[in-house]
Amino acid sequence: MSKLSIEEVREGRVMEATFWLNPVDGEKFRFRATHLDGRRAPKVVLSDDARITPGTPCRIRVKKIHKKDRKHRGWIEVEFVERVSFEPDGVYLDPVVSKKLQVCLESGLNILLDGPQGCGKTVLARAIGQALGMELVFFNCAAVVEATDFLATIQVRAGEGGAPVTDFVKTEILTALEAANANPGRRYLVFLDELNRCQESARNALMPALDSSRRVFDPTTNRFLEIPDNVLFIAAVNRGSEFSGTFGIDAAQLDRFAPIQMTYLPPEEEERLLAGRHPELGKKVIHAIVDLADRIRKMSDLASGLSVRATEEACIFLKHPLFEEDRWSALPEILKSSFCGRFSGAWNDTTTDAGAVWLVIERALLEE
Repeated sequence: MSKLSIEEVREGRVMEATFWLNPVDGEKFRFRATHLDGRRAPKVVLSDDARITPGTPCRIRVKKIHKKDRKHRGWIEVEFVERVSFEPDGVYLDPVVSKKLQVCLESGLNILLDGPQGCGKTVLARAIGQALGMELVFFNCAAVVEATDFLATIQVRAGEGGAPVTDFVKTEILTALEAANANPGRRYLVFLDELNRCQESARNALMPALDSSRRVFDPTTNRFLEIPDNVLFIAAVNRGSEFSGTFGIDAAQLDRFAPIQMTYLPPEEEERLLAGRHPELGKKVIHAIVDLADRIRKMSDLASGLSVRATEEACIFLKHPLFEEDRWSALPEILKSSFCGRFSGAWNDTTTDAGAVWLVIERALLEE
């Protein structure tokens, strides 16, 4: 996203920001922000207004721009106007879940997003990072085999004369933790995706990182690395018998997180989301896609659910010029792959999950 120009941040303008405690010792301003209206500010944003709550989005008024003409100097001084609710773009949150999430963010708690596949966990993490002006560090835990893999992986390369040489290669997490220690004024969101796809023994390496110890063993230096307060951890899991290659999360590991339960969007919210992304399709087509998805999600005998990615995929197919002339006639064939293809079996075999899903689609289309 583009950076604001100094001309866009004029005195008296009301904008939105999220503040954190100022890490600079001796600084007279207690609160510090780096983004305004979701874009990086041209200068650091500072305030000493006691009405500001760290980690809570608020509207502010620009009081004064100090050293406006100095490119790498100065600051933007602001005052509090009003608090705003946390509503990340492109993501639906139940009102109660939204409030719980905001409390977790304000309190600096580690967050565990728990919900079915494709319900928006990764999208939510990205939206949080963007809304709060944090640098998102995405890490897929499915690649972790050994405990050290969270911070570094062992790579073998050919050295001089062809002799094998072993190197530690830093992961995105280690790079971010080093940057966070070096830049206390910037904030980092470490997103641990698919946390339960690595074994419990490997996850134990993260235990001291997630509790009050706030440190983790760095295999590249053979020392513990301190984790500063400007790092937030969010993890995501898919739990259930339908997921292969997953491992249980014991009570001690779960206790390091504040769990947030997520689920699929209500039909009306999913329609609104898809209509915003794919206005070419029109309300009737989008309503039909979402209605069918909702019927399938309510089928209790299916081994797994139908993700929001499936409805998104169907929209992407249908709005393509190749299907533009007659979207309605193309819809059944699209859904055979985008919906039925996400379940076991074949769409024309009614004894399988895919076949059961096709029966629901077929009957619903006949009602149209």
